[in-house]
Amino acid sequence: MIDDKVMIEVTKHTLTYISEEMGIALKKSAYSPNIRERGDHSCAVLDALGRTIGQAEHIPVHVGSLPHGLKKTLEYLHEKNSDPHPREMYFLNDPYIAGTHLNDVTIIRPVFYENHLLGYTANKAHQVDVGGLSPASIGIKATNLNEEGTIIAPTKLVESDQINNEVANDFAQKTRMPKIVLGDLRAQVAANLLGDRRLKALVSRIGVEEFENACDKILDQTERFTLAEYAKMPKGAFMGEDFLELEDRLLQIRVKVKLAGDGVTVDFAGTASQVGAPLNAVFGVTISAVTFAIKTLMPSELSPNDGFNRTITINAPEGSIVNPVKPAPVAGGNLETSQRIVDAIYRALIEGLPEKIPAASHGSMNNLMMGGLDPQNGEIWAFYETIGGGYGGRFGMDGVDGIQVNMTNTLNTPIEVIEHYCPLIFQSYNLRSGSGGEGEWRGGVGIERSFTALATIEVALLGERSRVRPYGCKGGLPGQPSQYVVQRLNGERVVLRSKESITLKPSEMLIIRSAGGGGYGDPKKRKKASVKQDFENEYISKEQLSNYSLVSSE
Repeated sequence: MIDDKVMIEVTKHTLTYISEEMGIALKKSAYSPNIRERGDHSCAVLDALGRTIGQAEHIPVHVGSLPHGLKKTLEYLHEKNSDPHPREMYFLNDPYIAGTHLNDVTIIRPVFYENHLLGYTANKAHQVDVGGLSPASIGIKATNLNEEGTIIAPTKLVESDQINNEVANDFAQKTRMPKIVLGDLRAQVAANLLGDRRLKALVSRIGVEEFENACDKILDQTERFTLAEYAKMPKGAFMGEDFLELEDRLLQIRVKVKLAGDGVTVDFAGTASQVGAPLNAVFGVTISAVTFAIKTLMPSELSPNDGFNRTITINAPEGSIVNPVKPAPVAGGNLETSQRIVDAIYRALIEGLPEKIPAASHGSMNNLMMGGLDPQNGEIWAFYETIGGGYGGRFGMDGVDGIQVNMTNTLNTPIEVIEHYCPLIFQSYNLRSGSGGEGEWRGGVGIERSFTALATIEVALLGERSRVRPYGCKGGLPGQPSQYVVQRLNGERVVLRSKESITLKPSEMLIIRSAGGGGYGDPKKRKKASVKQDFENEYISKEQLSNYSLVSSE
């Protein structure tokens, strides 16, 4: 008999590594640069009750929504008298079931061991295109969900361990890049099959009863650990707000965070109502953003599983931008509203937890969607990319330069890869000097990324922080706003809003400058040597020097 504590630890880490290995298989066998290069996918293992028992360090907005999506998927299948059976897989992308947006295709595999349901291996992957009005299926044009792309309710994709090619092809043919979509779907199926084998191998060694007992104890252990951390925090209710940009409007996200010894309650009363633009975040996204924000207050050794999730209660008014009613469009809610939820929660908690909470980051995925007709082969193409920016300064530490933040955890796509697949050539890719907010600990600087079109390109931009700058904390100054500029053939420079749809003609250039992070603490207290080094490294501009004291102590 293996010692109980040893069994819990071995099982816990095995489940994590199963999820990680699934992710490696998915990434290495995917077709699209978005998954293969950027890693825009996530994998997890859930038990028979739909509780997360193991997840990889992938995309927070993906993994945080998986248990919610699985629960709603099983409810849907039960209503259709189609409960899962061995050797099957189901796929879906309906955001109001799966919990993110249409591009995130979810595939779920029920895992049976000797006719006993052990649980589920599941993954989400951002498909580069699922149809709709805009290239790569994301933009600002959509006024309802149907205009964002093809909607797939939970549908059997695999039966007797064979992909139903008719179902797969029907979905792929409704997209702009069917070959790529089919390749990525097969990669997702392969990842779940690998997870199935690894989970069965674990259970074959320890037995079904021991496995289920270990899972219960893992979750209980995580819950106890989390509650012990809450006990160290200040108690009370903390208010915060932040804003999304939509044309000439600002949409408020208002949050009240209640910290107590028995858990955390997050209430969004007062948040803006849902809109006829794709900035609505389905409830699965809101769950993901809230659990991410609270998880970052915990020690790194805390396992992100259902034991942690059960300590958080979320109240989100139905019909708001954080819990819309179908068929409100939602593509950007997954991408941008999720980011702003995190910033609003952080803003609420800065007074109570000043040494844990950073100043605001650039707070956007700076989404770039492109498409058109390839002049070399005459085929339709689509491309999706997110761009990093500056992370906010923190107590005792500067912000991080040029990084993805909060609800994304992806890499950049190398410019060589983009130039290979798309008719364009890059003019710049560098850190954006002077964009970080001044502070005793400065904000991280953003990124500049610009390219010239080699053919006519339809472009959709979905960003943030062009009007509402990333806030500073404790006397720190805000980061510089984002900026999106088109250089036209006639020499005209057009400054765009953070959300636009445009056409680039050959030889026209698009420049994207992401925001810098806010500064933390009084800039006059920053050490002289640090200011000098920042200036020499071009992190801060000459104009910013006046906000620093160059005679402060070393």
